[in-house]
Amino acid sequence: MNRTTLSLLAAATALAAVTGLAAVTAPDADDTAATAKTAARLPVERSSLLCPAPSTSELAETVYTSFTPGGTTGGGTGGAAELAPSVAPLDDTEDAAADEKKTDEETADDPANDDSAKDDEAKKPAADGADAKVKPFLAVKGPGKPVSATKNVADAPALVGSATGALAPGWTTQQTTTITAGESRALYGMSCTPPDTDFWFPGASTDKSRQDYVHLTNPDDTAAVADVALYGKEGTLKSSTGEGIPVPARSSVPVLLSTLTAEVEPNVTVHVSTRTGRVGAVVNAAEEKAGGDWLAASADAVPRAVLPGVPEDATSVRLVVFAPGEDDAELKVQLAGKSGTIVPATAGETLNVKSGMTASLDLGDVTKGEAGSVIVGPAEGGRETPVVAALRVVRGKGTDQEVAFIPATGPVTERATVADNRAKGSTLSLTAPSGTGKVKVTASAGSEGGAQVVKTYTVKGGTTQAVTPPVPTGLKGSYALTVESESGGPVYAARTLDETKDGVPLFTVQTLPDDRGMVSVPATKEDLSVLK
Repeated sequence: MNRTTLSLLAAATALAAVTGLAAVTAPDADDTAATAKTAARLPVERSSLLCPAPSTSELAETVYTSFTPGGTTGGGTGGAAELAPSVAPLDDTEDAAADEKKTDEETADDPANDDSAKDDEAKKPAADGADAKVKPFLAVKGPGKPVSATKNVADAPALVGSATGALAPGWTTQQTTTITAGESRALYGMSCTPPDTDFWFPGASTDKSRQDYVHLTNPDDTAAVADVALYGKEGTLKSSTGEGIPVPARSSVPVLLSTLTAEVEPNVTVHVSTRTGRVGAVVNAAEEKAGGDWLAASADAVPRAVLPGVPEDATSVRLVVFAPGEDDAELKVQLAGKSGTIVPATAGETLNVKSGMTASLDLGDVTKGEAGSVIVGPAEGGRETPVVAALRVVRGKGTDQEVAFIPATGPVTERATVADNRAKGSTLSLTAPSGTGKVKVTASAGSEGGAQVVKTYTVKGGTTQAVTPPVPTGLKGSYALTVESESGGPVYAARTLDETKDGVPLFTVQTLPDDRGMVSVPATKEDLSVLK
């Protein structure tokens, strides 16, 4: 995801204003080191999350779990963290476009539209402050204890919300949907996403065996306009409908990828960008005979990508990589396992990725009974070309297969959290690709009872530890896991949920990027808070 320097500077300026500091000024070259030393680390005071509509299946059961970790330095007290249904759900982009173009005058002038006018009124973008009128579906009471709620209906809406004050730093929400029968049976899991303006999704597909929808959710009181571009093995896929997709205020629009192009590609990279406004974006991928899962956006393009959390019993692993810049990438693919890092025999010597084209590599049953993490970096002598990447992972065989996706993720630089862990069926994967790292893992109190437990892990450089995470004492309900960096090299993390239904190994994997609950506020040369 793309977060520009300007947006970070704006955030720092806002925080400085709240704390009574001066407006932010760029330091002179000679002052750079001094500024770095005196920059304050302050907690964010507001964060936003968006959860897409979970499923259209009548057999779907969706559990939402929301949590804010405790112990944030300078976090203060008070605040709220609430998620509520979006007030203008739409079924497809055609409805969205029609609602955007239709005016009150057109409806009023046509007496035949009396009944439809009522429906259109319900679908109108929310006015300013409308979120205060929508009853919250899920609300965190205080840091350190998760809250959960369940929806068992096929038309469960998208959720939008924000956290303020002491509940903002590190706020996270997990959406887990279980479908135990029918062609769509699967375990769909995702961490609800913050809004942004740019997303990359390697690992999507327009193949006839797949039904991939990119869900665009707008949290704001004004409409957003998004572009969806698709890239296959030969470059851009032709599309006449992917540009200028309207996303009305406080609404969610699912877009079926195969309707954007006539070209059939098994491995596609999706690029979502906004012309105006911001959205949350995530891909729902359903596959014939192999279930499905949510495909979250890859981390920002980097020369070295880490994809943690490949299960020990994976029967098929496919790596999908895309180079969004102007340069080609020549990559080495490695697997970091329990004992160290190797180059799998199925990876070959190098993976060549042409600029603007999607490349894929089938790694087969690469883990061979030992959980691991895939690491992608420049081949020996190759240039450091930024790439985005994701894995398609399959467990089971024959008709008892289940698929999940693992996007490239960033390290836990300070803290990361994932909610909806259970007493059984949770696995935490920790990998330290470049040097030994030490992390502290906190299992929160349970949603219905129990006391937190803390455990420390040391991960040797070049290895992956797949552990059963600590469980709260006297656990009732579900709980959250918070990973904090303590010392050493960078550690990357992922959590796997799994359960077996009728012989099918259902599972879903969520990565744990840093929660960015703290932000650096640059020091200033003068205090303008005293000026009048």
